[in-house]
Amino acid sequence: MSEFVQSLHEVFERLGRIETKRMFGGHGVWHEGRMIALVADETLYLKSDAESAVHFDRLNLQPFTYMRQGKAMPMSYRLAPADLFEDREEAARWGRLAYEAALRSGQPPKLKKPRKPAARKAAAKKTAAKKAPVKKKKPTAKAASR
Repeated sequence: MSEFVQSLHEVFERLGRIETKRMFGGHGVWHEGRMIALVADETLYLKSDAESAVHFDRLNLQPFTYMRQGKAMPMSYRLAPADLFEDREEAARWGRLAYEAALRSGQPPKLKKPRKPAARKAAAKKTAAKKAPVKKKKPTAKAASR
């Protein structure tokens, strides 16, 4: 994880806890189970929608755009304002805007899945399968006569 992505935990400290996850060559930024931002090429883009677009448009903050089959595909993430990195209150305000847009998107929150102990059980089965079989002793003549 890059220093830039790690620094976002401090940038958004007044918003609350965030999580970052690698995805598609960049990182997603999550708050309370909702993706509120993405990082691509060490640049932060915040979740936006029709309701929050006015805030981004006022500062001429462009959408994240990727190329697909030679065509530009804009996404619902807009460039974060530079002031956000210098002012924690400003970061919290923009983070709330992004979180609210994520809530309005209708996507259910992505909650952490508990780790399954099945992985350990499967590893134990493989180990047990590799052990040499135990040979049974042939009954001796003495044991056979009993």
